[in-house]
Amino acid sequence: MDQYLQEIIRKALIEMNLDEQEIPDIQIESPRDPSHGDAATNIAMLLAKPLKNNPRKIAEQLVNSLKVDKNRIAAIEIAGPGFINFRYSDSYLYNELESLLDSKSAYGSTDDNSGKKVLIEFVSANPTGPLTVGHGRNAVLGDTVARLLEWTGADVHREYYFNNAGRQMRVLGQSVQARYLQELGKDAELPEGGYEGGYITEIAKALIKKHGDSLVDEKDESLFKESAESAIFDEIKKTLDRMNIKMDSFFNEHTLYEDGSIENTIETLREKNLAYDNDGAVWFKTTEFGKDKDTVLIKSTGEPTYRLPDIAYHANKLERGYDLCLDVFGADHIDTYPDVLNGIEVLGYDKSKVDVLVYQFVTLVKDGKPFKMSTRKANYVTLDDLMDEVGEDVTRFFFLMRSPNTHLEFDVAKAKEAGEKNPVFYLQYAHARIQSILRKVDEIADFTGKADLKVLTHKTEIALLKKLLSFPEAVSLAASHREPHRLITYLNELASEFTSFYHDCRIVGEEENLMFARSELAKATATVLANGLTILGITAPESM
Repeated sequence: MDQYLQEIIRKALIEMNLDEQEIPDIQIESPRDPSHGDAATNIAMLLAKPLKNNPRKIAEQLVNSLKVDKNRIAAIEIAGPGFINFRYSDSYLYNELESLLDSKSAYGSTDDNSGKKVLIEFVSANPTGPLTVGHGRNAVLGDTVARLLEWTGADVHREYYFNNAGRQMRVLGQSVQARYLQELGKDAELPEGGYEGGYITEIAKALIKKHGDSLVDEKDESLFKESAESAIFDEIKKTLDRMNIKMDSFFNEHTLYEDGSIENTIETLREKNLAYDNDGAVWFKTTEFGKDKDTVLIKSTGEPTYRLPDIAYHANKLERGYDLCLDVFGADHIDTYPDVLNGIEVLGYDKSKVDVLVYQFVTLVKDGKPFKMSTRKANYVTLDDLMDEVGEDVTRFFFLMRSPNTHLEFDVAKAKEAGEKNPVFYLQYAHARIQSILRKVDEIADFTGKADLKVLTHKTEIALLKKLLSFPEAVSLAASHREPHRLITYLNELASEFTSFYHDCRIVGEEENLMFARSELAKATATVLANGLTILGITAPESM
C-alpha cells in the first residue's frame, strides 16, 4: 500500500506542474492514533517552502488531484496543519488478508533491496579463546540484520574476518606450550599476559593424546599455536551453529599480506602524499580529513595498527563487487572506522558503499551485580555458558530487544523467568496458543474452500487485521534502520492485538461460517508471528 500511495501522490504532484526533481521523498507512516486513519503523509508540509504556499492549501490541491482506486482507499482527510490521512477500504483489507493466507511463510518479504549484493562482516573475534557474552551482541545483531536484508530482497553474504598472526597469537601458542609441559610434569610458566582459561589445558591434553611427550623439546610455539587455532575455531563454529548462525566465509587478514594488498595500500597512500615516515613509524595524514592529528599506520616496531589491514580489507570487499559492505562494530571502533572510510576513498573506491552498524556494549548482570569478563584471566562467561543457563532462543532475543545504540544489561535472572513474564516466551506462547486453538477448530469441523472474510466486522477483528497487514512495513523499517528491536516491538503489539481479539471474539463455539473466518484470522496471526520469530532467528513452537 505504501508504494501505491507514493505512486499516486507523485503523479498528482506532477499534474500540479511540479518537476520530478522538485518532489521530496514521499514518506508514508501509520498515524499513532488509529482514529486518524490507516496511513498518513506530511508531503504538503515538505512542499510549503519550495511552493511558497500554506501547507493546508497544498494538501487540498493535492487531494483534489489524486486519482484513487476506491477498492483500496475508502476516504482521504486533511488534518492539522496539512497532514493527509488515508483510510483503507474494507475490500482492500479482506483481499490483503487472503493474500497473507496464501503467501504463508513468505509473507512480509519485500523487494526493497532486490538485486543488491551485500556483505556483512560480524563477530570477527580472533581465535584466542571461546566466544564470550561480550561477542554475543555482535553475533546476533549481525545475523539478524542479515536476515532482515534477505527478507527485503538482498543477496547477503556473511563473513567472519580474523587475524591469526601477531603477538596475541604467539602468546596463545606459548600458553598452550606451557600447559603441555606442565601436564607432563615439566617445569614451565605461562608467558607474561598468557591465556589462563581451562580451554588452554584441554588443548594441551589433546596434544599429549596425539603426540605424547615428543614435543617436549620443541623450541618454536608454531605447532602449539596452530593446534590452538584449529581447536578454538572448531568451538567457535559450534557456538555459532548453536546460535543459529551460519557463516558463508572466513577471511584471514594474513591473505592481505600474501597477495600484496597491504604493500599496495601503503604505496598508493605515499603516491598521493597521504602517508609519510616519522620516528620510525608510517603515518596516515588524517589531518587532511579534518582530524586534529595524523594517525599511525605502522608502528616503529614494524607492527601495523588495525587501520592499515582494515583499509586493504575493505578495498578487497569492494573489489568483489558488493553493492553494500556492512560492518558490525562495537562502540570502541567509533574513532577508527572514519579513517578506514577515508582510506578506501583515497584508493579510488566509493566509500558510500560501506556502512557501519555501531552497537553499545553488554553488561552481564548476575545476582544483581555486573559481572566483568576477561578472556585472558579466564573470569569470563562464554556464550555456551549463557545458552546452557537460559537457552538459545532467550539468548538471541535478549541481545536484540534493545536498540543497538543503547547499553544492554543482560539480566540472567530475568532471562531465566518462566512463563509469559519472559518477553520471548510471551511471543512463543502466543504462537503456541493459536496453534492449540486451530487444532480444536479442526477437531470440530473440516473446512474446505475459502472463508467468507467479510463477516469479520468487530472492531478488534479489524484492528488485528490492520496490524497484520503492517508486518511488511515493520520488516522494511527494521531492515533500513538496521534495528531488529523494531520488529520485536511490532510482534509484541501484534500479540497484544490478538489477545484483545480473542478476549472479545470467540472462535470455538461460534456458528460455522464465523468460526471459519475467525480461525483464518488466527491462522494469519500465527503466520506473522512465526515469520517474525524466524527473522529474529528464534523458534516458533507449536505447543509449550
